[in-house]
Amino acid sequence: MKRLTEFFRGVAREMRKVSWPKRKELTKYTIVVLTTVIIMSVFFAVVDLGISELIRLVIE
Repeated sequence: MKRLTEFFRGVAREMRKVSWPKRKELTKYTIVVLTTVIIMSVFFAVVDLGISELIRLVIE
């Protein structure tokens, strides 16, 4: 039990050293991530549809 307590004290000490992003930075990074995810999703959906159509044309 003592080792577990020491572990969590160490975690708390290290968490105080962390440089957390400001609200403005966090908002900016969130927008960048969401935009990237949306663009990549659309890209892969278009590629998937294109490959599906090619396969349908080859099979028929």
